Amino acid sequence: MAEESADKQGWWRVFHDKFVVEERYMEPSARKALYVTAIVLAVVGAAVFFFALSGVQDHDGLASADDEAWRWLLTTRSQVLTMVMIVLAVIFGPVALPIIVLVVTVAWGILAKHAWRPILLAAAMLTGVGLAQLIGRSVDRQRPPVDQMLFGADHTFSFPSGHVLGASDFLLITAFLVFSRHRRPKTTVVGFVCAIIGVILASVSRLYLGYHWVSDAVASVALSLVVLGAVIAVDTWRTARVPGEEVTGELSKADAPD
Repeated sequence: MAEESADKQGWWRVFHDKFVVEERYMEPSARKALYVTAIVLAVVGAAVFFFALSGVQDHDGLASADDEAWRWLLTTRSQVLTMVMIVLAVIFGPVALPIIVLVVTVAWGILAKHAWRPILLAAAMLTGVGLAQLIGRSVDRQRPPVDQMLFGADHTFSFPSGHVLGASDFLLITAFLVFSRHRRPKTTVVGFVCAIIGVILASVSRLYLGYHWVSDAVASVALSLVVLGAVIAVDTWRTARVPGEEVTGELSKADAPD
């Protein structure tokens, strides 16, 4: 009986710890830098997004270069490049990407001691999907000509690009949630560089295949920066502590001050 009771307590302890938000100590300047970064990302992202949106609505600004950029991309097409772009479109598409996100968040939530970060990632991804649907239906922008689409016709809204927004959210937010806990700057830089390259590839693939205008992709990345800024702010508010500050969760020995 004693062993059975101990097993139940151990199971409950693991389950309880899973939903305790991990907290980490840092210098006040480091925490302030995270808040500043969050604000800058949100402000810059919002400014670029509304600049792109204004151009789309008034047919000027950034949107004025859409047709010329689209025509130039038509001249770069080749059989090999088209296959590469189709593979990228499938990976970051509405079927494969949600499966990838689901697998990552579930596996991360199970394997990690605390589920805060995978839950935050899942919430951010759902927020991005909601924004794409809401904004897309409100703006109701037409896509480029259907006869130039290389992977099947698509008659849904063009602004913003759901593919690009989803890829940007997943790559950038995952990079932050993973590498914000690393103490090696080089590792963090490499992680974010890889994420940025992934965002660029996802954007280029949608433009090359003829499904979006340049302003669609720019607006999507800008909107993703706003979501990323919100994630950084929420994560910092909930997990970042300075020495001497009262904590509410469980602090790992690795994060505790010397």
